[in-house]
Order: sequence, then structure tokens, then C-alpha cells
Amino acid sequence: MALHIATSLGRPLLLEGAAGVGKTEVARALASVHETQLIRLQCYEGLDAAQSIYEWNYQRQLLSIRAAAEAGETGQAVEARIFSEDYLLERPLLKAIRQKRSPVLLIDEIDRADEEFEAYLLEVLADYQITIPELGTITATSKPMVILTANGTRDLSDALRRRCIYAHVDYPDRRTELAILAARCPEIEARLAAQIIGFVQKLREEELEKTPGIAEMLDFAAALGGLGIKDLTDDPRALQASLATLLKTQADRSAIPMEVAARLAGKAA
Repeated sequence: MALHIATSLGRPLLLEGAAGVGKTEVARALASVHETQLIRLQCYEGLDAAQSIYEWNYQRQLLSIRAAAEAGETGQAVEARIFSEDYLLERPLLKAIRQKRSPVLLIDEIDRADEEFEAYLLEVLADYQITIPELGTITATSKPMVILTANGTRDLSDALRRRCIYAHVDYPDRRTELAILAARCPEIEARLAAQIIGFVQKLREEELEKTPGIAEMLDFAAALGGLGIKDLTDDPRALQASLATLLKTQADRSAIPMEVAARLAGKAA
């Protein structure tokens, strides 16, 4: 419903939740449904306009200036040429507003970027236009469908939350996760699929540093299929080995020894 409201109103959608619950996949699914391009901006600390909006191709500009100097050309003609579209490098935000068909713009892990960038992003998304001093103001050809994701690394500003439609994404319930597994791994038998989902969901209740998400669950299912396992309770050693797909720290591996894994598998059966 939040996605429907966001697309209907033309507002950004902020998806917040733990890593691995499928927030990024929402953007991919939306792009697939609308048969349009997905443009992704991966946020990180220190992200600035050069990486997110545009920058000039300095190497080509320098070569053009050198060639012009050798040809005896100087002045405004050279400046106009090197600060033209031919030398402009589009980054995700500029690229998103210049598409003929509205793309899906995914701003992934916005909470990893600095607060200064968050404030600048608000200005860009407010009017969907970007001012480039050498070229002027570029207004959106089409308005992108914007999805922002956050993992809770830091608190987001009230200004950002106020401008977005909000939804919290939790780990899926058993029925939903079974449907995901059936769609992605249709070759897995129903009984084993039920065991896999039961096991992973029991594992998430343990005190782990890195709770396994949906992608890890799918890797776990694929690993079991590759090992020829038909029942989680058949081979405790093979089950323990396959936990490499679910447990991503040494502390978590130590917290789930073979006997604990066997016990969880028994409850999942």
C-alpha cells in the first residue's frame, strides 16, 4: 500500500529495516513491473555531488585545451566547447532526471551518507532539477520513481522523513518466505522447502551478530540442493557445513555448533 501511495502521489518512498529483508528488491521489482530502467545510487560516507550528480571529464578537457593551444585557438570558443555536453559525465541523480521514460531511482542505504549530502538530496528531489553553473539549470525530462532504503545506521532527519512515504520492512512471515523460495528455487521439494524456512526462521531467533536475510536463505537452499540433501535431519555434518551460507561471522559460527543446528533442524521438520 505504501508503494502504491508513493507512486500515485509521485512522492519518494522510504523503506527502513534490517539488512537483508528485501528493500532493494522492491526497487528491482518496481522497475520490472513498469518495464523501465533501474538507476541505483549506492550511498557511503563522504559521498558528494561529483559521485552522485555530475562531474566534468577533466582528462578530455585538458586534452582539448592542449589541442586548441597547439592550433592557436584560445578564449571563449575553447571554454564553451570544453564545458559542453560532450564533456559532461552523468552520475545517477542527473541520469535519472534525463530519461525519456520515468526510471526507478534507487538511493540505497541513505543513512550511510553524511547529513550534508542528505540535505542536498532533499533540494534536488524537491524540484527534480539540477543547476550546472557552466550549462544552466537542467529540468527533469521525466520524474523518476524514487525509493530510498535505510538500515538504521544513523537517524535520518525529520525533513527527509516528512517528504517521503514511509514503510518499515521486516523479515517475511513463513507463508511469504515460502512463496519467495518457491519462486526462486522451484526445483526444491515442498517438504524440504518447509524445513528450510522453518530452520532459517528459528535461526533468526538466536542471538546473532548478523541475522541471515532472504538472500542468505536462498543461498542456503541452493547449497542444500547442491549437496543432495533431501532432509535437514539426515546429515548433521552436511547441515553444519552448509551454514557457511547463513552465518557470516566467526562469532555466529561458534554460537551455532553442530548440536544446536541439529536441534533447530529437528524443530523445523
